Amino acid sequence: MKSKIILTIFLFAATTLFAQDTLTVMHYNLLNYGNYTDYCTTINNNINEKDEYIRTIIDYVKPDIFTVNEISPSLAIQQRLLDNDLNINGITHYKKANFIKVAESDIVNMLYYNSHKLQLHSHMIIQSYIRDIDLYKLYYRSEDLPAGDTAFVICVVAHLKSSTGVDNEDKRLFMVNNAMDYLNSYSDNNNYLFMGDFNVYSSNEPGYQLLTNYFNPTLNFYDPINTPGNWNNNYSYRFVHTQSTHASSSGCASTGGMDDRFDFILISDKIKQGSEYVEYIDGSYTAIGQDGLHFNKSINDTPTNLSAPSNVIETLYGNSDHLPVLIKLRVDKTLGIPDHLHSLFTEIIFNNPVAEDFELTIWAKTNTDVKIEIWNISGVLVFSDEKKIVRGQNRLNYNLRWLNTGIYIAVFTDGENSRIVKKVVKK
Repeated sequence: MKSKIILTIFLFAATTLFAQDTLTVMHYNLLNYGNYTDYCTTINNNINEKDEYIRTIIDYVKPDIFTVNEISPSLAIQQRLLDNDLNINGITHYKKANFIKVAESDIVNMLYYNSHKLQLHSHMIIQSYIRDIDLYKLYYRSEDLPAGDTAFVICVVAHLKSSTGVDNEDKRLFMVNNAMDYLNSYSDNNNYLFMGDFNVYSSNEPGYQLLTNYFNPTLNFYDPINTPGNWNNNYSYRFVHTQSTHASSSGCASTGGMDDRFDFILISDKIKQGSEYVEYIDGSYTAIGQDGLHFNKSINDTPTNLSAPSNVIETLYGNSDHLPVLIKLRVDKTLGIPDHLHSLFTEIIFNNPVAEDFELTIWAKTNTDVKIEIWNISGVLVFSDEKKIVRGQNRLNYNLRWLNTGIYIAVFTDGENSRIVKKVVKK
């Protein structure tokens, strides 16, 4: 009987209280979309052809958040990508962020999003040396949004200085340092993604080290696939390289084949732990089109690349010299859990999130027993206690310093075996 009760509790919690949604996040260097140079021309980087390529990739991935590098600063071009490549074939839910430009650069960043799931809260430039680094703050359209409950995802989109050499490494470091200083003063302790074409050749580069080992540990970023190393032209890292899709080209795309890891989506600790309603889905990080079999080759060279449909592989080759990178995030759809209060309890409140002390106040209609259980979302009981409480207000305190950061289910059972289920966030 006890196992049936536990199963009932968790079926209820999983289906009713922890309704979840998935956000698909993709970042992509588009290679001079709508921007023509003496080497990327209307012949070898034609925007009409690029539109066809991008449509195929969007249809394959169906991203909810789509951030890009190397798009033209022209508002008409940015709108063109929205109208020609995202909102097509009956789809109307994609929107783009507003555009701000400070740095003098002919290639900029942009964010597009699924407005059925997300809305743009704000957008700002957080550094403008060489190229702008943009901060886009999105909020999730949760079922509890009318009550003011939502989750935020903050996308920091960067395109760092390219090329080898100490001077260029120093410039990348300067850009990252400017951005991190801004985030440190921004004081928004939230869910962050730091994403873009970093142009780094090794995890030992100072700029990358600053991202992953910042002096303020709450702002450290994490590589979801935890693959540090000297990535450049290193066969050992052939499964994570994102550039170049071309062994040779007609002048626009970089050459040399797949031998560099330039493109990243890094996650903050809160996303890693899932402590602010948004959590990285383990195993979801993907460089689309990377099969590990095309080191120093074009991605459509032999052997046949089976990591994606053949038409997607061909469009990835045709559109850019970079591969897009993708992650999936799990987000809580019902952030404010409704309380199911029964006859012997009138109210239960506690501090949430919990840092160390779990401070409970329970109001009861009569003298009764209370059983307090805390379960993790995998269904494992991590804490249990039983107390006798009296009619009226009862105060209880438990030290939960030992409990790992994350989301938990608290179950309160009265003397008549009625239950209240609440969500607890441990920080």
